[in-house]
Amino acid sequence: MVSLVSGIRRVLRALGPGVTTGAADDDPSGVATYSVAGAQFGTFLWSALITWPLMGCVQMMCARIGMVTGMGLAGALREKFPRWVVGLIATALLIANTINIASDLSGMADAAEMLGAGSSHWYVWIFGLGICAATVFLRYHQIANVLRWLALALFAYVITAFLVHPNWLAVLHDTLVPVWPHGSQAWATLVGILGTTISPYLFFWQAGQEVEEERAKGRRLLVHRQGATSTEIIDRRIDVGVGTFFSNIVMFFIILTTALTLHRHGFTAIATTKDAAEALRPLAGDHAYFLYTAGIIGTGLLAIPTLAGSAAYAFAETFEWAYGLDEKFQNAISFYAVFIAATVAGAALDGFDVDPIKALLWSAIVNGMLAPFLLAAVLLVASDKIIMRGQISSLVTRTVVAITTLLMLVAGIGMFVF
Repeated sequence: MVSLVSGIRRVLRALGPGVTTGAADDDPSGVATYSVAGAQFGTFLWSALITWPLMGCVQMMCARIGMVTGMGLAGALREKFPRWVVGLIATALLIANTINIASDLSGMADAAEMLGAGSSHWYVWIFGLGICAATVFLRYHQIANVLRWLALALFAYVITAFLVHPNWLAVLHDTLVPVWPHGSQAWATLVGILGTTISPYLFFWQAGQEVEEERAKGRRLLVHRQGATSTEIIDRRIDVGVGTFFSNIVMFFIILTTALTLHRHGFTAIATTKDAAEALRPLAGDHAYFLYTAGIIGTGLLAIPTLAGSAAYAFAETFEWAYGLDEKFQNAISFYAVFIAATVAGAALDGFDVDPIKALLWSAIVNGMLAPFLLAAVLLVASDKIIMRGQISSLVTRTVVAITTLLMLVAGIGMFVF
């Protein structure tokens, strides 16, 4: 009993950036993608099973790069590739993240309107500007603590799944027996699932948070942050393992809920997040409707700082700006400017009346197409003994990440071929 209690305490002490990064993966873009998968195909539960180890190894590789090099991902990439290459990656990340922020803000605002909180157009700006203000005025540990608590919003989707009373034997079958995608739409959905689960912005955020954690411990100079003890590596493995498991469990239950309600009753043509929630209401009840809708707001508040922050980290490290969530605004103006610009531009895109759920799904697909090339670059860095100071990623992790890269590339090609 004593050993069990001490083990639980060890796990709780280890929880940190891995949990918030994993939770941020289930943003409104992810909710939309998983909802579309469940509503249209109903049999994608197996995808949650296979993406957990893939996502876990990718995020651990990025965490290890941050811990060992003392730099964020863009800084480590600059050690391997020319600045202009890393600059192109940062620019592509900013564009993709801005579109994703726009979609997330639109989905959150629609959810607020559905809960009777007023016009959605006002809430796009309230959420966007509120997140910017919190990021500028709060310090790193305050932000990290808020994000950890926001992760609890994801339990809404677990509870919702139980409200629809699934047949657990059928669920087990659909989880363990994969169904090969048929048609370009099914392939596009698979690419979207991979893209929103193993997403480029999470790579940069994970590594960036490792640097933030080191600085919070007083290790302000690069030389003091380089290298990691075996205990630190093990703790981060626990942290990332728990965070990615939690993320994929939520993904599983979102697909399950929409498969057992929308798909089963023929509601496969979801046009907006409002359509998905309102179609769910008569089939699963008011409680399920409320939890699904409120969860969108909570996940958006968690994800948007991650999206904007990852782009800010990438640019700051590429062009050697002062950066960090512990830095005062006047000391890291360029870093905060990228964060604010991405968020404000995302809010402004709402004026174009883009269909939020289609934009969310396509942003996930775009990430799925971009991720394999970035993963290849990350794998090269993580395998470089000089950059990694002799602490390269394990053979198992490198093998799984290589498989992930190939899988995402094949899925992307399959979307067009089939």
